[in-house]
Amino acid sequence: MQPIHILLLIAIYFGVLVLISYRTGKNAGNDTFFKANKQSPWYVVAFGMIGASLSGVTFISIPGWVEGAQFGYMQVVFGYLIGYIIIAYLLMPIYYRLNVTSIYQYLAQRFGMVSYRTGAFFFFISRVLGASFRLYLVAIVLQQYVFNALHIPFELTVILSILLIWIYTFKGGIKTIVWTDTLQTLFMLVAVGMSIYYINDRLAWSFSDFMASDALAQYHQIIFTDNFLAKNHFAKSFIGGIFIAICMTGLDQDMMQKNLTCRSLQDAQKNMLSFSIVLVIVNFVFLLLGALLFIYAAQFGIDIPMVDGKPKTDLLFPEIALQSGLGITVAITFLLGLIAAAYSSADSALASLTTSFCIDFLDTESKEEQAQIRIRKRIHIAMSVLLVIVIIIFKHILTENVISNLLTVATFTYGPLLGMFAFGIFTKYKIKDTYSWIVALVAVSIAVTLKFMPASLLGGYQVGYELLPLNGLLTFIGLILIRTK
Repeated sequence: MQPIHILLLIAIYFGVLVLISYRTGKNAGNDTFFKANKQSPWYVVAFGMIGASLSGVTFISIPGWVEGAQFGYMQVVFGYLIGYIIIAYLLMPIYYRLNVTSIYQYLAQRFGMVSYRTGAFFFFISRVLGASFRLYLVAIVLQQYVFNALHIPFELTVILSILLIWIYTFKGGIKTIVWTDTLQTLFMLVAVGMSIYYINDRLAWSFSDFMASDALAQYHQIIFTDNFLAKNHFAKSFIGGIFIAICMTGLDQDMMQKNLTCRSLQDAQKNMLSFSIVLVIVNFVFLLLGALLFIYAAQFGIDIPMVDGKPKTDLLFPEIALQSGLGITVAITFLLGLIAAAYSSADSALASLTTSFCIDFLDTESKEEQAQIRIRKRIHIAMSVLLVIVIIIFKHILTENVISNLLTVATFTYGPLLGMFAFGIFTKYKIKDTYSWIVALVAVSIAVTLKFMPASLLGGYQVGYELLPLNGLLTFIGLILIRTK
C-alpha cells in the first residue's frame, strides 16, 4: 500500500468524523461541550468507551508485549473487572448526587480549594502524559510507514495529528466524542478480527487449529505465581489492576466525563458493568493476536522493526499488516483500526483536559456564557499545543514498550488521587487543606524512589503495579497526620 493511498484513507476517515462533528456541534454551548446536555444513551457510551479504554496502546503495544510477558497482562485485566464494579457502586453515586462537571469538585466540597486543585493537577499531569503516550505510538507508526517516504519530519506528523483532532472536537466537545467513539471502536474491533482471520489463513490454520497449536502454547501462560518477588506475580498484578481501573477510569475526568453524560445514575451503572465485561474479552483477543503475530513472524522470518537502532516490538503488528504481503484488505482495516484506536482516546483526552483546566483552574462556571465559550476555545488550542510538545519530547526519551511506560506513570500520578478520594469517602475527618499538596508530593516522591530502587536493596523484591495502591496508602496516611475533627 503506497503512502499516498494511506493519506487518502486518513482524509476520508477524518471527513466522516468532521461530518459527525457538524451534526452534533450545532448550537453547542459549554453545557454541550462539557456534559453533552446529559442526553447520551448508555449503550452508546458503553460501546464507545471500549475504544477509548483500549486506545492505540492496546491496539499495538499489548500484542507487542506478548513475547516478553506472555498472557500475564490478563492478571491485570481480571483486576480491572473488580475495579469497574467498585466504580459503578461507590464512585458514580457520589458524582451523580453532587451533579459535578469535573469530578474533582468533590474534593473542593469535602476538603477545600487546595485539595481540589491538587487533585485536578495530578489528573492534568496524568492525562497529558497518558494521551501523549498513546498519540506518540500512532505517530511513530505513521512516520515509519507513511511520512518517512514523503520526507515529512516527525514533528510535522505530530502537529497534523493533533490538528485533525482539534478540528472535529472544537465545537461539540464530549457530545461529538460520545458518537465518534462508537465508530472508532467498531473500526478497531473489525481490524483485529480481520487480522486474526487473514494471518491464520496464511498459516493454513482455522481459528480452532490456532487455539490448539503447540506454537500458541509457548505464549499463553496467564497466571504467574512461582516467584512472589517477581514483578509479574499474580497477587501484585491483580491488586494493581483493581486500583489501575479505579484510578484511570473512576478517578479520571476523561473517562468519567463520558459516564456523566448519561441520563441517570442507573444508565451510567449499566454502561460501566456492560463495558467492563466486554473489555475483558477484548483484551484477551488482543493477546491472542499478539501471539499469532510472533508465530507468523517466526514462520516467515520477519524481524522486529528497529527505530533509532533499537528493536520496537510495538511495531510488529503494523510491520506484518502493511509489509508482509497479507493483502490490501488487512492493510486498510489495520490502518482504520489504528487511527480509530489512537483518536478515540486522544480526542476525549483533549476535551477532558480542556474541561478540567476551565472548570478546576479558571472557574469558568462563575463567568457569563460568552466569556466561558471564549475561554474554553482558547484553552482547547493551548492543550493541543501542549500535547504536541510532550509527544515530540517522548520520541527522544522513551525506550521501553509503551504500555509498560503508561502503567508505570499511572502508579505515580494517580496515587494521590486514590488516597484523597479514599480518605474523603471512608472517613469523616476534615484536614488542614493548606498542606494537602505537600502530602501528595511526599507520597509520589517515596513511590518514585521505591520504583527505581535496585531490587538488591529490597531483598530481591521487584516493585510492580502494587505501587499504585501503596502510593494511595501513603497519601491516606499523610492526610491522617494533617486531619482535624
